[in-house]
Amino acid sequence: MPSDDRKLVQRCLAGDPAALRELVEMYQGPVFGLCYRIVGHRQDAEDITQEVLVRALRGLGSWDRTRPLRPWILAIASNRCRTHLSKQANRPMPAAHVTDVPDERRPTHDSELAAELEIALAALRPEYRMVVVMFHEQDLPYEEISAAIDRPVGTVKTWLHRARAEMARHLSRRAAMRDFCPQMDS
Repeated sequence: MPSDDRKLVQRCLAGDPAALRELVEMYQGPVFGLCYRIVGHRQDAEDITQEVLVRALRGLGSWDRTRPLRPWILAIASNRCRTHLSKQANRPMPAAHVTDVPDERRPTHDSELAAELEIALAALRPEYRMVVVMFHEQDLPYEEISAAIDRPVGTVKTWLHRARAEMARHLSRRAAMRDFCPQMDS
């Protein structure tokens, strides 16, 4: 696929509008998926996705053609998400979010399990969440994740291992709460 990437980028750099549209359509879904899972808010993810794609299109001339395009674009996305999260951390939390109380029931159906996994994923540190999403949802190999987040493969594997362990502990705690407080099922 790298030669296809190079050809597409060449067409984009030559000003071919169909190539620009093709590149945006090819990467809009994966970039949005990553951004949404990292920032957890649809509108913010849409804004970041748009910014990422504009930055990628503007920076195509600096893309290293010896490397795959996808990790390069996802690196831009992960950096924009980190920037967004750091800005969010410096803002005061709105009162509506302070009063939100998570549902502490144990999942009994697939949809409830999916919801529990979402809660566990959202509770992870942003860098852990990023590698989980890239590995499990976007099916990226360790090497591409490593390139996208600019960390060694060993770090990616460590973060993924720790993220899975944290998610397992979260699910286990939720199950223990249900066993300790059976009225939570009602």
